[in-house]
Amino acid sequence: MSVVHRLTAGWLVDHLSFINQCGYEICDSFAHPGGVTRNTSVTSTEDCQSISTFAASTSSSSDPPYGPGDAIETEGKRAKMRYMFREEFFDISKPHIAAAPEEQLCQGCPEVSMFDFFLLFHCGMIWIFCCCCFLLILQKRKRKCVFNQGELDALEYHSKVRKLIWEGTLHLVQEGLKSGFLHHTTAKLSCKKNNVPQRIVCGLAELCEMAKQFPAVNESDHQAVCVLEEETSSAEQDLLSCVMENSSNHAKIIVLMGQKYLVPPKSSFLLSDISCLQPLLNYRKKYDVIVIDPPWENKSVKRSNRYSHLSSWQIKQIPVPALAAPNCLIVMWVTNRQKHLRFVKDELYPHWSVKTLAEWHWVKITTAGEFVLPLDSLHKKPYEVLVLGRVQGDVKEALRKSEGVLPIPEHQLIVSVPCSLHSHKPPLAAVLAEFIKPDVECLELFARNLQPGWTSWGNEVLKFQHIDYFTLLQNE
Repeated sequence: MSVVHRLTAGWLVDHLSFINQCGYEICDSFAHPGGVTRNTSVTSTEDCQSISTFAASTSSSSDPPYGPGDAIETEGKRAKMRYMFREEFFDISKPHIAAAPEEQLCQGCPEVSMFDFFLLFHCGMIWIFCCCCFLLILQKRKRKCVFNQGELDALEYHSKVRKLIWEGTLHLVQEGLKSGFLHHTTAKLSCKKNNVPQRIVCGLAELCEMAKQFPAVNESDHQAVCVLEEETSSAEQDLLSCVMENSSNHAKIIVLMGQKYLVPPKSSFLLSDISCLQPLLNYRKKYDVIVIDPPWENKSVKRSNRYSHLSSWQIKQIPVPALAAPNCLIVMWVTNRQKHLRFVKDELYPHWSVKTLAEWHWVKITTAGEFVLPLDSLHKKPYEVLVLGRVQGDVKEALRKSEGVLPIPEHQLIVSVPCSLHSHKPPLAAVLAEFIKPDVECLELFARNLQPGWTSWGNEVLKFQHIDYFTLLQNE
């Protein structure tokens, strides 16, 4: 389970553990006594832009899923190669920017004492004092340096949620320290960092752009889904024009433009950009949970040109009503810009017939339990916002689907050590489990990784599935 502790304030989540429990084990039918011989990928012919897919030998459909403790080799004929996500990517042992001593979370205490409450009160007074100093500074600043309206809105929002985030994170961090999940000294992984690729150029977004130049597909002759089979090969047009599905109980490998990607068991995905969503609609599934992480427009994205962004108008065109089942739970990742938060709650959700239920926050901490950024930083905050809502529809259907599940609470925290890879969000499956029925259909839009039991879509949907982000365990 990725949930380490569940308290009233929210969850302490182990992102790395979640990834490694997804079942990244591949069966190899060419093993022999004394070792394992890996399959060789089916490579493409003419140039680096051609694509081929392959998978290791599959077990029968009656075979049980493989667990982390299973043996590597069976009967001298089959072997399993187990991949683990590189833990170095979660070795965030120090804050990106250290907070002042009075702004740091109280650590090492098994429970909240009177001293803790005094400290919280003291820090609250410091926050009020800082705000007053800010006002004095603003009065003395030149006109061109005064905060704009967006910055003032952000300060006002932060003042409303600050206490909830501080106190909730404090309680969850204390539990993590007490159980040993969090710890003060974390230098054990630093020696491995030089061997970890920080930037892998896989060209998925460019591939999706290239796909627009392919000849039009006759939908009446084209299948909506392609099941990954043993050592199959697909052309670019086939892979980018239908949903790819791994229905087996173990992982498979797919090769795109000479790059290898791991596909977890019981997962499906569509690699395309927003202009090519039709294959997902042709998949003919209605989803009970839809998580959306759109590339919001902002100044830093424009300057860096790191990835494309979508305008508010483009985000409204996403066919969420066509994909959502009655009473579908919608979870939207939103930046800390109040302009975007207001757009989601006041314009986007009503446009999709979604009723806003709650705002949650993802709080990013180090392995020692500190905020990765000062909580009161003016530039960037150590938290991000999630807006949860439900599709409005048939009342009877909504009541039927809500039986036996808890209502969505307000102001919950998801506290975790973040991945050092940009935009690798924490998993939501475990924290949403108590608010949805088991075995429901789940979809992630603008995904950059895959999950068992989920359908994922995006123009970089396989980004964090790249095999170089994983390490192969040594076989015995």
